[in-house]
Amino acid sequence: MNTRIKAWVEAVRLRTLPVSVAGVFAAVAFNISDGTFKPLPAALCLLFAVLCQIASNFANEYYDYRAGRDKAGREGPRRGVTEGDLSPQAMKRATFGVLAFAALVGLSLTHWGGLWLIAAGVFIGVFALAYSAGPWPLSVHCMGEIAVFFFFGVIPVNLTYYVQALQWSVPVLLASASIGLMGANVLIINNYRDAVEDKAVGKHTLANTLGRSLMPYLYIANALIAVVLMVPQWYHLASAWVFVPAVFLAAEILIAVRIRHLSGHILNPFLGLTAILMFLYSLCFLLSQVL
Repeated sequence: MNTRIKAWVEAVRLRTLPVSVAGVFAAVAFNISDGTFKPLPAALCLLFAVLCQIASNFANEYYDYRAGRDKAGREGPRRGVTEGDLSPQAMKRATFGVLAFAALVGLSLTHWGGLWLIAAGVFIGVFALAYSAGPWPLSVHCMGEIAVFFFFGVIPVNLTYYVQALQWSVPVLLASASIGLMGANVLIINNYRDAVEDKAVGKHTLANTLGRSLMPYLYIANALIAVVLMVPQWYHLASAWVFVPAVFLAAEILIAVRIRHLSGHILNPFLGLTAILMFLYSLCFLLSQVL
């Protein structure tokens, strides 16, 4: 593969995109369950969520490079701008180009959800940048996991459900918190891997603030709470589906146990695996409503 193309693919961070897909799938499962599912706005919500994540990923690469928070030869996936494969200007243009595309998709959703969604879209767009940019970047001030909890869990799940159902739901709210905790675990792996490098450049992540040794335990706690929050949703289903949360929790515990003895780039596959587990969990929940 051409080096430039490969650098753009790396910048998209394909292994993490299941995180944004999972939230939409979870919401759609509820819409199908209560008969409010609308295919077109659901598809647009999915496109909007993925575009916002890509824009945030691009912004993270650009602004971390500009602030000197990324170094060549880092333990994580290769950063095209830092390594010289992509120009900073190209990454900046891509960031705002994708964000503009996301804004257009978001505007179309006002047809179903109302004009107030414009304010919600602006809020989401600002925070897609604020994760890495601005006077107080969230990722630098120990707020990364909290940002993921809200912007990959609470907000997308509830908004996707609302755009189709035009109402709010307590079970959906609980499920959105569950999905948010699963998404936070993806970032926990990321920051656990990068703890030494982040500390060296003054990046205060949760791993550095609480201590790297506590992260596997937080990972397990998040997984456990995530499963508990959705127990009522699985309980009424056919017995075969009940195994899904049990298998998910067992897999997360195994990952947490395994990563306690690992560091550096060896942790990269576990980041992708955590995102895939989150995706499979939400997919199974969706299928449980369809079938």
